[in-house]
Amino acid sequence: MKTLNIHEAKTKLSSVLAEIEKKGKKFLICRNGKPIADLIPHKKNSRLKPDPFLSQVKINCDLTKPLTEEDWDT
Repeated sequence: MKTLNIHEAKTKLSSVLAEIEKKGKKFLICRNGKPIADLIPHKKNSRLKPDPFLSQVKINCDLTKPLTEEDWDT
């Protein structure tokens, strides 16, 4: 993570944002040498988010065990 002071961040904001967008770089913004903010890439929405309902489902059997004839009848 690269460190920038406020003046550098303000002066080079466009190029800093371009690096974040294209290369996924992260920046730490400091005032008087003390960290005050992180500039990080925005998380892209994923279509593979877990469903809140399905995370509550509990399976109480061994899904790797073959079913018997009796299991099919129930």
